Amino acid sequence: MTSPETELVRVLDQGGRFAPSPAAERYLPLIEAIGDAELEQFYRDMVVIRAIDTQATNLQRQGQLALWPPSRGQEAAQVGSGRAARAQDTIFPSYREHVVTRIRGVDPVDIIKLMRGVSHGGWDPADPKNGNTRLYTLVLGSQTLHAAGYAMGLSFDGRTGTGDPERDEAVIVYYGDGASSQGDVHEAMVFAASYQAPTVFFLQNNHWAISVPVSTQSRVPLVERSAGYGIPSVRVDGNDVLASYAVSRVALDEARSGLGPRAIEAVTYRLGAHTTSDDPTKYRGSEEEQAWAERDPIVRMRAFLAGKGASDAFFAGVDAEAADAAEDLRARTVELGPPSPDLIFDHVYSEPHPLMAEQKAWRAAYEASFEGGN
Repeated sequence: MTSPETELVRVLDQGGRFAPSPAAERYLPLIEAIGDAELEQFYRDMVVIRAIDTQATNLQRQGQLALWPPSRGQEAAQVGSGRAARAQDTIFPSYREHVVTRIRGVDPVDIIKLMRGVSHGGWDPADPKNGNTRLYTLVLGSQTLHAAGYAMGLSFDGRTGTGDPERDEAVIVYYGDGASSQGDVHEAMVFAASYQAPTVFFLQNNHWAISVPVSTQSRVPLVERSAGYGIPSVRVDGNDVLASYAVSRVALDEARSGLGPRAIEAVTYRLGAHTTSDDPTKYRGSEEEQAWAERDPIVRMRAFLAGKGASDAFFAGVDAEAADAAEDLRARTVELGPPSPDLIFDHVYSEPHPLMAEQKAWRAAYEASFEGGN
């Protein structure tokens, strides 16, 4: 039996019609207040990132990247939550939140640099242009501990729960269904709940932890894991960008206002491979993939916008923008050169350090000792 806590929040049906589920009722005033420009931005975000994602996959197949984790199918969960965050909030991604990082200001080529192996982190999380976005974390679940600890710091420093929504801060951390079985995630929830830290745990349940299905990972809906720690938890249709936005907006507002951590399970589906080193045909059937393809979040939102009167010119413009973004990604990727060897010394310490200077000089002298200095 489905409990009220696990009932799915959905606003758009599979065909893109406005058909809120009973669990969505509390969010309707927020959804109805979204303007047409913002709705169109949601669609634009999803279409552009899918084009970038497809291009990056192609680049890996052509030997330009070591690896690429596709986000195809998960765009609505990410766009809705990413657009719900305020500028002062801090984002802790895992390694598939391409559109969230782009919304926050990160250049997609910085993700490419990481996957190409020419950067140690991809981007500077302290640079304001990157919108308080922390680095990708490939160690499953560890970013949830980082997020909970950071959120505890916000509480200790009086940067949350003051009653000033323009200043109060929160944290949102992304992880997947596979990571939800990691001990780090559960430890993070213990600390976030104990200290009432302003953390939103955003679980993207894409149904497959590489080749292990959710049915093997958990005997109960994953949302009940966070609820078990006393964290108010919501289950949302992760292929419905409006529902994702509304649920995330409320959760972040509540966390930011001092009510403690919140958790969201976005039920979505990874339409592609786990990464470009994976072959999903080895462990799941085409019938399942086709059933989820029919719930494509972009197709659903396009139908909704068309029903509201969006023009063919609008859709054509978005497609053109997406094609330009993908081509720009390709052009700048193939132009990337190797990193300077000095980078391995430059960021070991936050300040200049004599030991690093000594080691850098040794390396330079060693390489110069070879014929041609190379």
